[in-house]
Amino acid sequence: MLLKGDVTIHAPRKKVWDFLTDPNQIGQCVPGVEKIETIEPLKKYRGVVSVGLGSVKARFNGDVEVLELDQPNRAKLKAHGTATGSAADAISEVSLSDAPDNSTLVQWTADINVSGQLASLVSRLMVPVSQKLAGVFYDEVRKRIEREE
Repeated sequence: MLLKGDVTIHAPRKKVWDFLTDPNQIGQCVPGVEKIETIEPLKKYRGVVSVGLGSVKARFNGDVEVLELDQPNRAKLKAHGTATGSAADAISEVSLSDAPDNSTLVQWTADINVSGQLASLVSRLMVPVSQKLAGVFYDEVRKRIEREE
């Protein structure tokens, strides 16, 4: 499933970039994150995320690998996680550009593939729930960055 969207954050691009590349900041914005561990700074991370899709809940253990970093313009990363009887893979990209009034436009995509038990149980809920969780994440990122201004 391909998800995408954009958000305008009222802060300079460097500040938005610094926030989006800090796993501790990001971890506080991702719904369901229980733990993030740095394996190699700006390269590889490991974490635990709990996700609820309707009445079905799953706890994923996984790795995130940074594939490309073009500071402060673009980042691309790959994630792989497993939960009991299920697996999830994602490729995510984020692009930053200057917007009016010293703001930053963040455009993002996430190509997510979930397989196994979770996919078969809640396939019709995945796109709307995933899009909603992404919206919650970027809204929280925006609020936290703008609060610091």
